[in-house]
Amino acid sequence: MKTLIVYNSVHHGNTEKVAEVMADALEAKLVKPQELDINTFAEYDLVGFGSGIYMGKHHESLFKLVDTLSMLKNKNAFIFNTSGKGKIDYNNTLKEKLQEKGFNFIGDFSCKGFDTWGPFKLVGGINKGRPNERDLKKAENFASRLKDK
Repeated sequence: MKTLIVYNSVHHGNTEKVAEVMADALEAKLVKPQELDINTFAEYDLVGFGSGIYMGKHHESLFKLVDTLSMLKNKNAFIFNTSGKGKIDYNNTLKEKLQEKGFNFIGDFSCKGFDTWGPFKLVGGINKGRPNERDLKKAENFASRLKDK
């Protein structure tokens, strides 16, 4: 199964750590949205999309990328995020966008990440040290299970 992971990790490298673990488990190519040639989507059986969460949504670069895609059939997709709250529900908006483009949604993952946005900056941030080894192991296990879908 040929796999691509498109991710954006802006502030603390939280999402990049998760993306790298998933890429190792899936033997996937890692790429940032601005570096991606959208014509290469046809080459992949599975595509992962992930970023930190900003105002309750994934990074705008992922939405801009998805907006440029043509309808895709028989493409499986998964979504992941890191955030101060670690809520999996943050994946719902991107999930809907991907399904509108014809992707088959096969799973999602979320974990807490170090967060210094807004008022959290005043107290030195929250979730220091996250994602930690346990979070990364969960990400690896999630990615490994995708191989069976």
